[in-house]
Amino acid sequence: MQFRSTLFLLFIICFSVQLKAQAPAKYSSAEIYAKIEKLSFLGSVLYIAAHPDDENTRLISYMANAQKARTGYLSLTRGDGGQNLVGPELRELLGVIRTQELIEARKIDGGEQFFSRANDFGYSKVPTETLKTWNKNEVLGDMVYIIRKFQPDVIVTRFDYRTPGTTHGHHTSSAMLAQEAFDLTNNKNAYPNQLNSVSTWQAKRLYYNTSWWFFGSKEKFDAADKTNLVNLSTGTYYQSFGKSNQEIASLSRSSHQSQGFGSTGVRGDDMEYLEFTKGEKPTDKTNLFEGIDTSWNRVDGGKPIGTLISKITNEYNFKNPSASIADLVKAYQMIQSLKDEHWKTVKSTEIKEIIASCAGLFLETVAENQSATPDSDISFNAEAINRSSVKMSLESILVLPEGKLYNQNIALANNINENISLKIHLPKNLEYTSPYWLKEQGTVGMYRVDNQENIGKPDIIREVKTVFNIKINETTIPFERTVIYKFNDPVKGEVYKPFDIEPLVTTSFTDKVKIFNTNAAQTVSIKVQSGAANVNGVLKLELPKNWNVSPENIPFSISLKNESKTFSFTITPPKSSSEVTVKAIVTANGASFDKEKIVINYGHISTQQVLQPSSAKFIKLDIKTGIEKIAYIMGAGDEVPVSLQQMGYAVTIVKPEEINKEYLQNFDVIIMGIRAYNTVNDLEFKQPILLDLVEEGKTMIVQYNTTGKLVTDKLAPYDLRISRDRVTEEDAKVTFLAPNHPVLNTPNKITSKDFENWVQEQGLYYPDQWGTEFTPIISSFDENESPKKGALLVASYGKGHYIYTGLSFFRELPAGVSGAHRLLANLISLKNAQ
Repeated sequence: MQFRSTLFLLFIICFSVQLKAQAPAKYSSAEIYAKIEKLSFLGSVLYIAAHPDDENTRLISYMANAQKARTGYLSLTRGDGGQNLVGPELRELLGVIRTQELIEARKIDGGEQFFSRANDFGYSKVPTETLKTWNKNEVLGDMVYIIRKFQPDVIVTRFDYRTPGTTHGHHTSSAMLAQEAFDLTNNKNAYPNQLNSVSTWQAKRLYYNTSWWFFGSKEKFDAADKTNLVNLSTGTYYQSFGKSNQEIASLSRSSHQSQGFGSTGVRGDDMEYLEFTKGEKPTDKTNLFEGIDTSWNRVDGGKPIGTLISKITNEYNFKNPSASIADLVKAYQMIQSLKDEHWKTVKSTEIKEIIASCAGLFLETVAENQSATPDSDISFNAEAINRSSVKMSLESILVLPEGKLYNQNIALANNINENISLKIHLPKNLEYTSPYWLKEQGTVGMYRVDNQENIGKPDIIREVKTVFNIKINETTIPFERTVIYKFNDPVKGEVYKPFDIEPLVTTSFTDKVKIFNTNAAQTVSIKVQSGAANVNGVLKLELPKNWNVSPENIPFSISLKNESKTFSFTITPPKSSSEVTVKAIVTANGASFDKEKIVINYGHISTQQVLQPSSAKFIKLDIKTGIEKIAYIMGAGDEVPVSLQQMGYAVTIVKPEEINKEYLQNFDVIIMGIRAYNTVNDLEFKQPILLDLVEEGKTMIVQYNTTGKLVTDKLAPYDLRISRDRVTEEDAKVTFLAPNHPVLNTPNKITSKDFENWVQEQGLYYPDQWGTEFTPIISSFDENESPKKGALLVASYGKGHYIYTGLSFFRELPAGVSGAHRLLANLISLKNAQ
């Protein structure tokens, strides 16, 4: 619908930047030298926490760049349960965004990224709840598998395993599981099925990365006894990068744009503190790798490799990195003879990247289109150029997953570009491009990933690749490149995008939630988009028999690739209340297609294609709504305006600069988007206007804000203090504190049934103190906690009404929760109820 498109356009305009997230890395001479130095270090550190943005980027950057250690971050979840400051995506789609933000962060700080199958199901107050919802045994197994595969010498947790209930339950659980995993990874009887693809492993020691935050204040931390802590001076200045460690860490931290974690780099001395918790106790308080041989001597046959790499390092010519290629190729050959498969794989990957960088060897394969369908033909352009005087040749190109080898035997002369056209047939059984962890139906707490070898992988698995076999000094070295798509934008220049495999046909409902508040029929629209040219098919809806659909199906024909057409069905609901999930199904070319294609496109991350079941929720609902005109002032971003329009309201998105009395007199109700007072700076000056309008007779509904920086201390016309109080148990029993209040009675009679089937949580950041002018409407609480009464507060102010609510309407409305719709209708109609 046009309203939704306008809403998305606002986000795109606000947050679009040059699309360089997918572009290949190109290293300077100094950066190449740093990578050669890293070749000499055979040690690994794995950092473990619960969410994207939990990681300490200062320590990760220090270990990767100063210590030269292979450094990984295992985030148990993908951050699906958080909020979103860059757009309306929530839950799994937000998890896709935050996954990419972590991948971009690791590109900056030099680490590697891993995940378990745990789903961030929302805030959890205690680890017992977390581990029950997650399936402790499976998440622990994932951690054991990733440790066995990564083989860290040292493991570091961000959180303390001894303090359950003092922080997010996911946080404590990540540390508790690390304690258990440390003792299981070398036990062949623990998760024995993993040993088909990995071997047992024992890390040397386990640390907890403490900081002042865990002590409550910097003053308390400064006064604490740190004699038993490992002290790392991490304020390193990297001359080859021209940045301090903290500056790199801040750039990495700033990748978490969806969470608003932009960070300013600092310089100078800095310290990180780690508490030893398990393993071989260190005596050196400044060296995590004490007692660990991190030289090439740690692997059988490694000593001569170490000697050669030392020679390469000492003789490196910053003005001519290609002078190192001959010795690098020798080192590559020697690495291929190692019996230690782990370090053979790790160091082969590293040295191949260095060889290509020293030669200015640019290898890339670009598809003619951004997407294609299985069992189709497509053209690729493979580009190869050697920008050095070193003699080399392109022997062949292997195309995957086709498995066809294209012999070339082309000499790659210095700075002469070679372009090779390839005609490829994509296999019929080629999997669609979509996050692998979303392909199967999981549970509330766990994603389903059946292939053991995929567990831990951070990104979408892309099968279409090319392998350039390059011969240098009689040694053939394979360089693998994922096929991409790129084009020239008149404004942005060269723009890279992933090459995607998509279904022949995808569909999407215009309205993901359709409310039927009478027995009258309504029109439902479905967009059909082709993944190829000349697609003929039949569209139908899959509905229970008590819902009537007309026509039964709709034949269609689409001539152009990526062309879309919209078709409409007339839906008649049953007379009784009903909630159903309806599916759109297309039959074409003898096959059925039931996916919706969602494209997530923000400039700070790689563009993502997500395929989900094409479905919508139809609700025959006993709900009464008014004819109020609503002004919606967007905050951090949500889809509440779309839901309000689906309820039948006239909704207008009001920009901050449009807030003035004359304009807002045209509306009956003003609704503030989530976290508006955290994110919209103009409200510091516009708030008096809004409160004046309330005093003159408007209804103002303010949705939750966090305890972080507020742009104004005059959030309400009366005293109101936001706290961190929340009710995370979405099914917590609700008590009506003011059962006769209009918001519980008019125009819809609200009962306990209206709080059934809520998702993720009831609400968050409730006020814990308020003026006597406010009437608390409901109360609920999580198990073993005191009642929380600040979920919904209503006050009269002059001729109007001010309402503050921490209830999670922004989650419940898009999820089609009936009771949330009915309650919000009452809040909107409050003026007419009195």
